[in-house]
Amino acid sequence: MNWSDIFYPGNPERREKLIRKNQELLNLMENNFRATNKLTETLKKHLGWSFSPITLNEKATVKENCDVIIECIRKIQAEVEKTDMQLKEKLEPTLYEKLRNENLSVNDYQIFRKAVYDVCGVGGSASIVAVNWLIKNGTILTNITSSFAKFATGLAAGVALGVVFMGIDMIVGAILGSIERNELEKALKEYDEALKEFKPASVKYQDSITEVRKRIEMSEQNTR
Repeated sequence: MNWSDIFYPGNPERREKLIRKNQELLNLMENNFRATNKLTETLKKHLGWSFSPITLNEKATVKENCDVIIECIRKIQAEVEKTDMQLKEKLEPTLYEKLRNENLSVNDYQIFRKAVYDVCGVGGSASIVAVNWLIKNGTILTNITSSFAKFATGLAAGVALGVVFMGIDMIVGAILGSIERNELEKALKEYDEALKEFKPASVKYQDSITEVRKRIEMSEQNTR
């Protein structure tokens, strides 16, 4: 125990809390990268959309890593918006609304299938499930992008990811006593605020991708 811990006995506990919150954020970040790659693989397989896989770079900063996933998701959003606009032009307004509400009759389904083929060049059941999910869940992509953008402006934004993995002391620096206490309290508050938004957005994003992949698998099995 150092002298600052003797005079400010709450500091070790604050450090431990910060380490746990830091690790939670990093785990969410890793899982979001993994989920995004699974989504792009699915879109390539069933819609022919090609995106480069993304990886966490421990030599780059937290912000630079956030920018990588933001750019990838925005590319997906651009394709979704273009496809959505083309489908909206091809479909009658009532049918387009049925599509968004997943309330298609057998006849509606065949019309929609042809429209998807005309726009995307594919028309299988899996492709239709993928398009339908993308159009309905645009806000999920927007929310996770927004959360990453805010995370990229936080406490660890300019720190190399590899350093962040090594522990919170590398972030707050070698500071002592009441200054360290104040910095730790400030960091804890910032991490709490980041997790309050980033965690639910990440969980919903990851769960949604898992859901659509399962639905696509089921549609493929039903057509065999």
